[in-house]
Amino acid sequence: MATRFLDTIDSPAGPLHVAVDEAGRLTGIWFAVVTERAEVESSIYRAGHTFVWDAADRAGLVAMQLREYAAGSRTAFDLDLAPIGSDWERQVWDALLTIPYGETRSYGQIATLLGDPTKARAVGWANAANPIPVVIPCHRVIGANRGLTGFGGGIEAKIKLLAHEGALLL
Repeated sequence: MATRFLDTIDSPAGPLHVAVDEAGRLTGIWFAVVTERAEVESSIYRAGHTFVWDAADRAGLVAMQLREYAAGSRTAFDLDLAPIGSDWERQVWDALLTIPYGETRSYGQIATLLGDPTKARAVGWANAANPIPVVIPCHRVIGANRGLTGFGGGIEAKIKLLAHEGALLL
């Protein structure tokens, strides 16, 4: 069994539980306001991994970059990522990584970027399955009417992240 090293880190949207693998690659982020430690543990265990909490030494680079992001001195992350998902989900997540800090895109715009403007709903499902929110910026995806839509960390967290980046559209 592989081990995931877990820590809780502050962000502009509140505390985040983060997981890194043995190679130091970021594998998961959960919003602490909606996901308790026990739920994170269960998710890690179901994926066939053991876990170690309070692994700040292993999650140090992630913590440093999230602190810089929170302070406004970092607008892009430079982390090794290891999200697990289908080929389609990975394509969507790669597209999300192209959305610049302080900007937003609609689900339809992402679908068009991926070559099929009819797949906006499929983009939404892949967006919802993003295991590394904030770093893979699913919060930057909005509705076609420019309204805010659902978010795994809750709409309040999405509002805080977009406001932090200067992209709040309300």
